[in-house]
Amino acid sequence: MFPSQLFEHCPRCGRRRDPSAPRQPFHCNGCNLHFYFNAALAVAAILLGPDERLLFIRRAKEPAKGQLAVPGGFVDLEETAEAALRREIKEEVNLEVGPLQFLCSATNEYHYRGVTYPVLDLNFVTRATSIASLAALDGVDSYVWLGPDEIDERQLAFPSNRCALQAYLQITSRLP
Repeated sequence: MFPSQLFEHCPRCGRRRDPSAPRQPFHCNGCNLHFYFNAALAVAAILLGPDERLLFIRRAKEPAKGQLAVPGGFVDLEETAEAALRREIKEEVNLEVGPLQFLCSATNEYHYRGVTYPVLDLNFVTRATSIASLAALDGVDSYVWLGPDEIDERQLAFPSNRCALQAYLQITSRLP
């Protein structure tokens, strides 16, 4: 169920939603509130190690428990995408990274506790400054470094991860 389907009453005045009204945006005929349901913003990293292999995490929690993903997560309110990505990488695998280079954006759906959240993922490429502190932490069962030829895209947790990986591989295949 999408968030727009959860609103049966106006969050401002409590009036019941007109069943014939469109779901997006929510419009209240009582107080004239217009409420837009926008995508949640998330960030992810194609994170390179010293040997040019890519870091993947194995998810410890649903959704997609046990599947591979790239490090990343949701952007908090009043946080930039870059700050969020650095925070998420530190929280998940305890690494510091160098400069972030924007790669691509991709739409995604995040299924959590009966709600399907539309998500826009901003994907970046970065490199670990050192891998000495690497550890599987928050929401991470384990991690693995994989070369481009070792990646089975069917094991990736999210379509947006596959999109980012394909964009990265397309760029690197054109490099001299």
